[in-house]
Amino acid sequence: MKWLELLTVAGATLVAAATVVTLYALGVRFTAIAADAEQTSPGLKRSFAYICFCLCGIAVLIGLYLIIPYFSK
Repeated sequence: MKWLELLTVAGATLVAAATVVTLYALGVRFTAIAADAEQTSPGLKRSFAYICFCLCGIAVLIGLYLIIPYFSK
């Protein structure tokens, strides 16, 4: 078995999972901050939240593209 390739896949999986979780957590945090009535610019924070959610969704779609063999013909 090629251990270096296994470690490469495990490392890439760990980095990708941490990135998706971080983007989602940032999106939730920006949404919570934007909902606060005392904020000066909730629209900007809400748009950052939507950007984080979109990047998270794009990462999931790229992962599905790589996993499903039908798309990689």
